[in-house]
Amino acid sequence: YIQLLGWPFQSFATLPNQVHRKTVKKGFTFTLIVAGESGLGKSTLINSLFLTDLYKDRKVLNAEERISRTVGIIKHTVGIEEKGVKLRLTIIDTPGFGDAVNNTESWRHIDDYIDQQFEQYFRDESGLNRRNIQDNRVHCCLYFISPFGHGLRPLDVDCMRALHEKVNIIPVLAKADSLTPAEVCRKKMKIREEIKQFGINIYQFPECDSDEDEDFKTQEQILKNSIPFAVIGSNVQVESKGRKFRGRVYPWGVVEVENPAHSDFLLLRNMLVRTHMQDLKDVTREIHYENYRAQCIQNMTRMVVLERKRRWSRNS
Repeated sequence: YIQLLGWPFQSFATLPNQVHRKTVKKGFTFTLIVAGESGLGKSTLINSLFLTDLYKDRKVLNAEERISRTVGIIKHTVGIEEKGVKLRLTIIDTPGFGDAVNNTESWRHIDDYIDQQFEQYFRDESGLNRRNIQDNRVHCCLYFISPFGHGLRPLDVDCMRALHEKVNIIPVLAKADSLTPAEVCRKKMKIREEIKQFGINIYQFPECDSDEDEDFKTQEQILKNSIPFAVIGSNVQVESKGRKFRGRVYPWGVVEVENPAHSDFLLLRNMLVRTHMQDLKDVTREIHYENYRAQCIQNMTRMVVLERKRRWSRNS
């Protein structure tokens, strides 16, 4: 029928190009929250991941100041552009987390912040003007685990269990250069066992379709086997054997941040920036936010029913 009208049957094939142009023009947003105790290299890793300096004005507190400080929420926003594609990256830092003597419910500030962003988005999309809604929902949480313990601490378990239904949690084994390769393997296995034991739902990489090529399937399996990502961060350029790279110099040798034999830094960066950023946003929208939205509507409906019952009882 379309051909009888003289229209080319392939005309709708340009739809992907139209969507691409419109989306690129609008730009993209991504919000990442980092959690973990002080001294695990969170700031250094974030600067290394996105090749920027978000913490140049940061003041390093002494032990007494850290103990007396409550958990804070600090928001850093930076615009990044690559090949004409614009990204508004927001990093949410949580200074003071895990620093107090009593850390009971120290994750509450993080939990409240995530809820506040869901609430604001729900209000915006329920309002009259929905054309320019700004998406500040948290799409990913990098949770830093100390390499100096025997797996997860009680604070780690409590925090991840409080957040796992609201945000995509990606566990990170910090300062991997403080461990031998054998210790890294054992600690990864221990952490995976405890995550399963305590019923913590971390971010699940999507299953590969049957028509995907073997290289893609292999890469996805490597990502799954690498959890938690054992990472090293450094913003310092070092030189060794005629090469310059970001790394750390020790008396026994040199550690390269982007060397896959030394850490999972490249795996984590490629996963966040190149291959799974959109999936993290999709899971946030389709699962975490939809659960919040359904709960809000259910509560609103319950309130309406209760109000009607009160009116009926007063009038009867």
